[in-house]
Amino acid sequence: MPYFTKLLLLIFCLVLLVESRKHRRRRWTSHPDVQRASHIFKKNRDLTKAWKGKTEQLLRVNEHDFTMRPAFGGPAIPVGVDVQVESLDSISEVDMDFTMTLYLRHYWKDERLSFPSTNNKSMTFDGRLVKKIWVPDVFFVHSKRSFIHDTTTDNIMLRVFPDGHVLYSMRITVTAMCNMDFSHFPLDTQTCSLELESYAYTDEDLMLYWKNGNESLKTDEKISLSQFLIQKFHTTSRLAFYSSTGWYNRLYINFTLRRHIFFFLLQTYFPATLMVMLSWVSFWIDRRAVPARVSLGITTVLTMSTIITGVNASMPRVSYIKAVDIYLWVSFVFVFLSVLEYAAVNYLTTVQERKERKLRERFSCSCGIPHSKTMMLDGNCSESDANSLAGYTRNQMVPEEEKPEKMVVHLAMSNESNSSRKRGLKGHVGLRIIQNTHAIDKYSRLIFPGTYIFFNLIYWSVFS
Repeated sequence: MPYFTKLLLLIFCLVLLVESRKHRRRRWTSHPDVQRASHIFKKNRDLTKAWKGKTEQLLRVNEHDFTMRPAFGGPAIPVGVDVQVESLDSISEVDMDFTMTLYLRHYWKDERLSFPSTNNKSMTFDGRLVKKIWVPDVFFVHSKRSFIHDTTTDNIMLRVFPDGHVLYSMRITVTAMCNMDFSHFPLDTQTCSLELESYAYTDEDLMLYWKNGNESLKTDEKISLSQFLIQKFHTTSRLAFYSSTGWYNRLYINFTLRRHIFFFLLQTYFPATLMVMLSWVSFWIDRRAVPARVSLGITTVLTMSTIITGVNASMPRVSYIKAVDIYLWVSFVFVFLSVLEYAAVNYLTTVQERKERKLRERFSCSCGIPHSKTMMLDGNCSESDANSLAGYTRNQMVPEEEKPEKMVVHLAMSNESNSSRKRGLKGHVGLRIIQNTHAIDKYSRLIFPGTYIFFNLIYWSVFS
């Protein structure tokens, strides 16, 4: 009996608990907001189920073999293409390629996807339906890398119209090859192209064409590059032939780029020009200052070598000469010639001093000649030395060509007054006594700058 009583009590408690829960649930569902939400949920759920079945019936995806192209066995299916360029990301001279992000859209008609519609509205789908129907197999010729953006989902859109027309759009980033000519670098203009073509279908099965001609290519107004100015975009098309498979329609997206020169003026041309001008400073330095002139020449030569190496490090190893190579190597030759110029000056000075030493030894015995005295004058004589020449007149003992820097003079006794002798001596010292500049330095001060200016005029007139 006690067990039976306990069982009844337990059953009674369970019944009370269930009834209380039912009562609370009825009170919660009777609230207006809850009833409205429940009604919307049921409505949307029903519409989704009904629309799903209706879509399958309208498109009839499972009733056709979409591995075959539309109108298989008939004429070539026309596929229109238009492109909107979103960005031109980079241009690489070393790899000879460019990277572009674009919206690629295809237009064609597939009657198998037609459906009846009273309001003539299209249906839009994402990339999941693309795997179930036929789409053009367009690829990028000469592309190195490409991918379809997939954040946050695959950037693919498919729009089907009631008459069977289809719009297929993708957002793609592609890196393609661009054959560049650097013969005028950095004063060059490059033309690159992105090529589209069907991989499997020849022109007998698929005909690619620009949907609206030149208007099929749109570009973003904010597109810009650091080293290039984008001059123009335009479209072309032609047939491409492969010996194994046949003729294919190929579409071209062409764009022309002109390089900004200001960067290279600051980084290459101005430093090279300044190094050449700095090498000319040695023409105004005393030819006896060997350490100064030699160190200046070596410094300018090494700096020019560094500039040339830096420019070539950022360029592809082409087998022809670039415009910047011509300028840099001519500048290097000018700097190198300035070093050779001082070598010639130093050598000729040494030879000349050796000849003068021999002449001094040869005329050292002329002191025995009556009423005459032989002396050596050089550019370092003081005013007291010049005044000591009073009472003597100059008599040439050697030809003019043998004494451009130092000269041997024969002094003879004269009856002229002291004042006349002093005035004549001072005029002679001002005109004939040796100077510290060699004749080669004098000519180099004019020849080097004049020749370099003439080279610059020809260079910029040819390449600019």
